[in-house]
Amino acid sequence: MKIWDLGSLDGTLGLFGGAYSNLEATQALFADMARRGIAPSHIIFTGDAVAYGGDPVATLEALKDSGCAITAGNVERALAAGAGDCGCGFTPGSTCDQLSAPWFAFADQMVDPTWRYWMQDLPDLAVFAHEGRRYAVVHGGLTDIARFIWPSSPESVFQQEITAIEAAAGPVDGIIAGHCGMAFERVVAGVHWINAGAIGMPPHDGRPLTRFATLTAAGAQFHRLAYNHTAAADRMRHAGLVQGYERALEKGYWPSEDVLPKEMRG
Repeated sequence: MKIWDLGSLDGTLGLFGGAYSNLEATQALFADMARRGIAPSHIIFTGDAVAYGGDPVATLEALKDSGCAITAGNVERALAAGAGDCGCGFTPGSTCDQLSAPWFAFADQMVDPTWRYWMQDLPDLAVFAHEGRRYAVVHGGLTDIARFIWPSSPESVFQQEITAIEAAAGPVDGIIAGHCGMAFERVVAGVHWINAGAIGMPPHDGRPLTRFATLTAAGAQFHRLAYNHTAAADRMRHAGLVQGYERALEKGYWPSEDVLPKEMRG
């Protein structure tokens, strides 16, 4: 396990995840951070740089060149290992599982060995101090990098991950996570679980705007990210990625609800 200590990061932090090969959203995120006066050293990415979109390499370049802190997502781990699928944790044979095959094959073709070596070196876990509190950063969970943890997940699920993280990195007051694509906060046994959301795909709510978070001494705040989603969808079509996620960028609904808990489906 690779653990990265980011040191002390006081002031306003920018938190985001799931760039998903969406270059337009990634560029818009960094422009938003600049407008807020948040330096790259105070921006944290929870992983999955590559996924559904049409610009995997350009998105990787934008993330790396930004200087923000980056933890590994399951897609980075899968590409680095030369795996045959994204390792997203979709149920085998489900619609989400089947829809993931084309975009992963596209990314697998586009990402060269240099990027795979870079992905291999990304940390599994990061820790930092912020305004008198200590935080950890993971992708899905520490017990499973691709674990889907939802706003409605049982408290025992959060507690299992908190226990695993504290066993690896010591006590924490908060955990920054990603993977599920939904921005939310839960407090379990006094620990704040903050999912920063995903900037590369809307959160299945009928709007093309995506999500990210900021963290101050007062706590986490969630924000909407507006970007040129039409251009991003057109890039997907040009790349032949027309399994429904290109329409999701424009319409705000995922092409399948298989992965969602029943209470979050339409």
